[in-house]
Amino acid sequence: MKNFLLICVALKIFLVIGSSANEDGNSDKDLGFVNLFNGKDLTNWVDVNTSPDTWSVKDGMIICSGHPIGVMRSKKQYENFILVIEWRHMEAGGNSGIFLWSDAKPKGRLPKGMEVQMLELQWPYIHKKRNGEPNHLGYVSGELFGAGGMRAVPENPRGSRSMSYEMRCKGKGEWNRYVVVAVDGTVKLSINGKFVNGIREADLRKGYLCLESEGAEIHFRKIQIMELPDGRAEELGMSLRGK
Repeated sequence: MKNFLLICVALKIFLVIGSSANEDGNSDKDLGFVNLFNGKDLTNWVDVNTSPDTWSVKDGMIICSGHPIGVMRSKKQYENFILVIEWRHMEAGGNSGIFLWSDAKPKGRLPKGMEVQMLELQWPYIHKKRNGEPNHLGYVSGELFGAGGMRAVPENPRGSRSMSYEMRCKGKGEWNRYVVVAVDGTVKLSINGKFVNGIREADLRKGYLCLESEGAEIHFRKIQIMELPDGRAEELGMSLRGK
């Protein structure tokens, strides 16, 4: 019930922030949002396993070269929140994403956490199956899945992943806007103004946000977060430690 009520509150807030300002002219900051990117530098971010040339800031955007594959993380950890992030791919078939509740300790190139995927529209055509057919078309539009061993229950299953009910992402060079509501192991994703995906019962519920570098240039601009009341992350952690 607590989970449901928090999500209802979060969705109500989202209705108010459908644009960068409401009818009274109030900004997202007035509603409790904090900028994770100041438009000038990477003050709120820490490189994990990429390189000094992977991430840069230009014209009010974070520029990710895509090389090497890896992540940079937020300075602090988050539990329950609403995240607004805008992004655009600059290469056909580009691949990237943002991790939620991440441990930011990659055993390989990418960490454990909930990935909110960002794929350019040509990805399934460029990365075809062995028989020459395009990969599953749902794979381009904001899939949600536990990465690095994280477990969760998909709302619209494609194996262990949850794929969007509707294709809403835009192509190369066009900006996309994700609104992510994350509460007590449940994630709801809005793509360009409509909620189209969800996943629940994640076994990690607190951690870092990570921006992903995965082989292609991608730009990020608006990155804002509103923290919501704490949930059961500490309780869950204690329970797991006791097993």
